[in-house]
Amino acid sequence: MASAPLRQRRHRPALIALVVVAAVACLALAWWQWSRYESASGTGQNLGYALQWPAFAAAVIYAYRRFVVLESDPDEVEKIAPGSRGATEIPEGILPDRPTTPSASSLTSPPTPAEDDSLTAYNRYLAELEAQSMAEDARAGVRHTGGGGRAPVPDSEDPTP
Repeated sequence: MASAPLRQRRHRPALIALVVVAAVACLALAWWQWSRYESASGTGQNLGYALQWPAFAAAVIYAYRRFVVLESDPDEVEKIAPGSRGATEIPEGILPDRPTTPSASSLTSPPTPAEDDSLTAYNRYLAELEAQSMAEDARAGVRHTGGGGRAPVPDSEDPTP
C-alpha cells in the first residue's frame, strides 16, 4: 500500500509569538481609539480607527493561518499558482480603443490644397496685424529692439544718465 508521505507539521514558536503580539497590539490600539472616541475631544476619525484595528488583527491571524495551510498542503499551492488557471483574456469590445498617433510620414506629407489655401490666408492675416502694430508703434514713438521687444524712443541721445 503506497501512500503519499505525510508532511510533518512544523510549529514555529517565534512566528506564533509574532502573530499573537501583533493581534494583541492591534486590539490594544482599537481599545485606545475607542476610549479617545468616547472622550470629550473624540471625533469620528477615532471611531473609524477603533473599528479598523480589529480588522487588522483579524488580517494578521488570517495571514498566519493561510501561511500554515500553504506550507503543509502542496495541493493548495497548486491551486493558487498563476499557471493553474490559464490565461485570462479580456473579451473584445470591453476596453476603449487605444488612441493612435500619426506616423512620421503623415506629418511630412504636403498639405491638401484646401489646407494650403487656409494656411496662406491665415499667414496673410498675421502679416497684416504685424504691419498695423508696427505702424501704431512708429506713431507712438516706440522702436523695436533686436529680440522682438519694444522700447520707447528716447527724446535725446544724451549719454549721461
